[in-house]
Amino acid sequence: MMKNCTLGLGFALAIATVAWPASAKSEGQGTASTAYDAKLAAELGADEYGMRSYVVVLLKTGPAEITDPDRLDELFAGHLANIARLAQAGELVLAGPLDGVGGKRGLLILNAPDIDAAREMLEMDPSVAAGIFDPEFSQFYASAGLMRMNDLNKALQPPKSGD
Repeated sequence: MMKNCTLGLGFALAIATVAWPASAKSEGQGTASTAYDAKLAAELGADEYGMRSYVVVLLKTGPAEITDPDRLDELFAGHLANIARLAQAGELVLAGPLDGVGGKRGLLILNAPDIDAAREMLEMDPSVAAGIFDPEFSQFYASAGLMRMNDLNKALQPPKSGD
Protein backbone atom coordinates (compact mmCIF):
# COMPACT_ATOMS: atom_id res chain seq x y z
CA MET A 1 0.00 0.00 0.00
CA MET A 2 2.73 2.47 0.98
CA LYS A 3 4.66 1.62 -2.18
CA ASN A 4 1.58 2.41 -4.26
CA CYS A 5 1.07 5.69 -2.39
CA THR A 6 4.72 6.60 -2.88
CA LEU A 7 4.55 5.76 -6.57
CA GLY A 8 1.32 7.72 -6.91
CA LEU A 9 2.88 10.70 -5.15
CA GLY A 10 5.91 10.42 -7.38
CA PHE A 11 3.88 10.42 -10.56
CA ALA A 12 1.79 13.35 -9.33
CA LEU A 13 4.89 15.35 -8.44
CA ALA A 14 6.58 14.45 -11.71
CA ILE A 15 3.55 15.48 -13.74
CA ALA A 16 3.03 18.67 -11.76
CA THR A 17 6.69 19.60 -12.00
CA VAL A 18 6.86 19.00 -15.74
CA ALA A 19 3.43 20.42 -16.58
CA TRP A 20 3.58 23.55 -14.42
CA PRO A 21 5.92 25.66 -16.56
CA ALA A 22 4.01 24.94 -19.78
CA SER A 23 0.76 26.16 -18.27
CA ALA A 24 2.19 29.08 -16.31
CA LYS A 25 1.09 32.40 -17.74
CA SER A 26 1.66 34.62 -14.71
CA GLU A 27 2.67 38.24 -15.13
CA GLY A 28 6.39 38.59 -15.69
CA GLN A 29 6.75 34.97 -16.69
CA GLY A 30 7.15 34.00 -20.30
CA THR A 31 5.90 30.81 -21.78
CA ALA A 32 8.12 27.84 -21.18
CA SER A 33 9.71 26.02 -24.07
CA THR A 34 8.84 22.37 -24.48
CA ALA A 35 11.93 21.73 -26.60
CA TYR A 36 14.52 19.32 -25.20
CA ASP A 37 17.31 21.18 -23.39
CA ALA A 38 20.40 18.95 -23.22
CA LYS A 39 22.28 21.42 -21.02
CA LEU A 40 19.43 21.56 -18.49
CA ALA A 41 19.02 17.78 -18.56
CA ALA A 42 22.73 17.34 -17.79
CA GLU A 43 22.61 20.02 -15.07
CA LEU A 44 19.70 18.26 -13.35
CA GLY A 45 21.17 14.77 -13.77
CA ALA A 46 18.39 13.55 -16.06
CA ASP A 47 18.60 10.19 -17.77
CA GLU A 48 17.29 9.47 -21.28
CA TYR A 49 13.71 9.65 -19.93
CA GLY A 50 14.18 13.00 -18.17
CA MET A 51 14.15 11.15 -14.84
CA ARG A 52 16.62 10.52 -12.03
CA SER A 53 16.89 8.67 -8.74
CA TYR A 54 16.18 10.18 -5.35
CA VAL A 55 15.60 8.84 -1.86
CA VAL A 56 12.22 9.39 -0.20
CA VAL A 57 12.19 9.57 3.58
CA LEU A 58 8.99 9.08 5.52
CA LEU A 59 9.40 10.50 9.02
CA LYS A 60 7.28 8.51 11.43
CA THR A 61 6.76 9.11 15.13
CA GLY A 62 9.80 7.72 16.91
CA PRO A 63 10.13 5.98 20.27
CA ALA A 64 11.21 9.05 22.28
CA GLU A 65 8.86 10.35 24.93
CA ILE A 66 10.25 13.83 25.48
CA THR A 67 7.80 16.07 27.34
CA ASP A 68 10.03 19.03 28.30
CA PRO A 69 8.78 21.87 26.07
CA ASP A 70 12.17 23.62 26.04
CA ARG A 71 13.92 20.43 24.92
CA LEU A 72 11.29 19.84 22.23
CA ASP A 73 11.70 23.43 20.97
CA GLU A 74 15.47 22.92 20.83
CA LEU A 75 15.16 19.64 18.93
CA PHE A 76 12.66 21.01 16.41
CA ALA A 77 14.78 24.13 15.88
CA GLY A 78 17.68 21.78 15.11
CA HIS A 79 15.44 19.77 12.79
CA LEU A 80 14.51 22.90 10.82
CA ALA A 81 18.15 24.01 10.76
CA ASN A 82 19.13 20.63 9.32
CA ILE A 83 16.42 20.93 6.65
CA ALA A 84 17.72 24.42 5.75
CA ARG A 85 21.30 23.09 5.61
CA LEU A 86 20.29 20.24 3.30
CA ALA A 87 18.38 22.65 1.05
CA GLN A 88 21.33 25.06 0.90
CA ALA A 89 23.63 22.17 -0.05
CA GLY A 90 21.28 21.03 -2.84
CA GLU A 91 20.62 17.76 -1.02
CA LEU A 92 16.99 18.46 -0.12
CA VAL A 93 14.58 18.38 -3.03
CA LEU A 94 11.30 18.63 -1.17
CA ALA A 95 10.13 18.54 2.45
CA GLY A 96 6.93 19.02 4.34
CA PRO A 97 4.83 17.88 7.26
CA LEU A 98 2.17 15.19 6.99
CA ASP A 99 -1.09 14.97 8.91
CA GLY A 100 0.27 12.58 11.55
CA VAL A 101 -2.27 9.84 10.79
CA GLY A 102 -0.73 6.46 11.45
CA GLY A 103 2.33 8.14 12.96
CA LYS A 104 3.36 9.63 9.58
CA ARG A 105 4.77 13.03 10.45
CA GLY A 106 6.84 14.28 7.50
CA LEU A 107 8.13 13.59 4.03
CA LEU A 108 11.51 14.41 2.52
CA ILE A 109 12.82 13.79 -0.96
CA LEU A 110 16.61 13.80 -0.92
CA ASN A 111 19.11 14.22 -3.73
CA ALA A 112 21.07 11.21 -2.56
CA PRO A 113 22.72 8.49 -4.63
CA ASP A 114 21.51 5.74 -2.30
CA ILE A 115 19.83 5.02 1.03
CA ASP A 116 23.13 4.90 2.94
CA ALA A 117 23.95 8.46 1.81
CA ALA A 118 20.46 9.59 2.82
CA ARG A 119 20.90 8.02 6.26
CA GLU A 120 24.12 10.01 6.70
CA MET A 121 22.30 13.22 5.78
CA LEU A 122 19.73 12.62 8.52
CA GLU A 123 22.23 11.54 11.18
CA MET A 124 22.88 15.25 11.78
CA ASP A 125 19.20 15.91 12.49
CA PRO A 126 18.81 16.21 16.28
CA SER A 127 15.13 15.18 16.19
CA VAL A 128 16.08 11.92 14.45
CA ALA A 129 19.05 11.34 16.78
CA ALA A 130 16.80 11.94 19.83
CA GLY A 131 14.17 9.48 18.58
CA ILE A 132 11.38 11.98 17.92
CA PHE A 133 11.31 10.81 14.32
CA ASP A 134 11.95 7.33 12.99
CA PRO A 135 12.89 7.65 9.29
CA GLU A 136 11.93 5.07 6.67
CA PHE A 137 13.93 5.21 3.44
CA SER A 138 12.95 4.19 -0.11
CA GLN A 139 14.57 4.63 -3.50
CA PHE A 140 12.47 6.88 -5.72
CA TYR A 141 12.60 7.45 -9.50
CA ALA A 142 10.96 10.66 -10.72
CA SER A 143 11.33 13.67 -12.96
CA ALA A 144 14.72 15.38 -12.81
CA GLY A 145 12.65 18.59 -12.79
CA LEU A 146 12.09 18.07 -9.06
CA MET A 147 15.62 19.40 -8.62
CA ARG A 148 14.17 22.86 -9.36
CA MET A 149 11.64 22.76 -6.50
CA ASN A 150 13.72 24.87 -4.11
CA ASP A 151 14.22 27.60 -6.72
CA LEU A 152 10.53 27.53 -7.56
CA ASN A 153 9.58 27.72 -3.89
CA LYS A 154 11.85 30.75 -3.37
CA ALA A 155 10.07 32.50 -6.24
CA LEU A 156 6.69 31.83 -4.63
CA GLN A 157 7.57 33.15 -1.14
CA PRO A 158 7.03 36.88 -0.69
CA PRO A 159 9.91 38.73 0.95
CA LYS A 160 9.83 38.87 4.72
CA SER A 161 9.75 42.29 6.32
CA GLY A 162 13.30 43.56 6.64
CA ASP A 163 14.51 41.74 3.48
